Amino acid sequence: MPQSSFVLKEPNSTEDTLVYLLFRFQNNKLKYSTSLKINPKFWNPENQRARETRAFRGYGEFNALLNNLDAEVHTAYRKLLNDKQVPTVELLRKALHTFMQKDNDGSNDLISFAETWLEATDRKPQTKKQLRQAIRNLREFKAASKRTMHLDSIDLDFYDQFVDFLIKKNYGKNTIGTLIKNVKVFMNEAVDRKLTTNLQFKNKRFKTVEEPTETIYLSEGELERLYTLDLTTNPRLDKVRDLFIIGCYTGLRFSDLIQLRAENLSTCGRMVKIQTQKTGEMVIVPLKGYVKEILKKYGGMPPAAISNQKMNDYLKELGEMAQIEASVLITATKGGKRQTEAFKKWELITTHTARRSFATNAYLQNVPTISIMKITGHRTEKSFLKYIKISQEDNANKLVSHPFFN
Repeated sequence: MPQSSFVLKEPNSTEDTLVYLLFRFQNNKLKYSTSLKINPKFWNPENQRARETRAFRGYGEFNALLNNLDAEVHTAYRKLLNDKQVPTVELLRKALHTFMQKDNDGSNDLISFAETWLEATDRKPQTKKQLRQAIRNLREFKAASKRTMHLDSIDLDFYDQFVDFLIKKNYGKNTIGTLIKNVKVFMNEAVDRKLTTNLQFKNKRFKTVEEPTETIYLSEGELERLYTLDLTTNPRLDKVRDLFIIGCYTGLRFSDLIQLRAENLSTCGRMVKIQTQKTGEMVIVPLKGYVKEILKKYGGMPPAAISNQKMNDYLKELGEMAQIEASVLITATKGGKRQTEAFKKWELITTHTARRSFATNAYLQNVPTISIMKITGHRTEKSFLKYIKISQEDNANKLVSHPFFN
């Protein structure tokens, strides 16, 4: 039976030294340099692998590469026998050399694979944007940690180091969770393509962290103040306000609002019908009086849209003009610490506030949950209710006319 082992070139050295693979078979011995180096104090001679210690943070990746080499030399040996060839030192050395070249050409590197896969995938533009952010952070982490991103090395040690790196970048918990989720996406794709058998990313400790987001909605009264602002001398803000109000009473995402055309409106002008960009689902929404008035103002068309970022800036300006000044406390985890900040409500208004305002106001006015979900696209009531943001006072006002309390 063939036997393999790993030995250090200079086991008594105080500096990094090469690791050799020894493979004994049929009275022959192959000695092959792995090109890997390690300080002997981090080497465990009993199991012939790096010690699992935080002092040598790359032990997981290091050991994974040794395991791959060990498996490869045995596979090459069996293949020669199956092909009716006599195994020799040179044939095995050639097989290992080919394996190492393939291993170094980027096909087994997480970042290289992710970039290649992303170019070919047909994911939505917004999803691709998030995936690119994950690749960018992986590249920064690789440079900072001085470790490679071999697919077989994406383990719990990688997870801990990567999360620590992201915390030091002062990222919020949900941003970190999204980045980890996308690392899992890359790894799932790599496993499906049989580039790795590493399933460490499925470990329950390799988790996608998250915390509830604290966001706002605008009440009917606040929307009324916004709608009645006199902006006749400010067409820039006038168009932004009008498009935002359409969003507040249709529940459409910004990506769908900017796609609205006259053909999306029913002939009687009572409904809007559009295929959503994010999910591809057909949505039909009844039009409220405010929306009909705005469409009439622009000749049956919604006002022209500007960029999301610019619109967010202008919405804050509008919110301040409409005196939407209630104090809002936002608590979130950043840099690993829980932080609470106070804001004026107008400071937090974004294009997405429109969609959340639609869902919350409809819910408060007892529109059936299932009907709202048909418009917002939420598939479960649990996910929908996370989307609804109402205060204790709003909740009490909603219940005051309920038969149970009468």
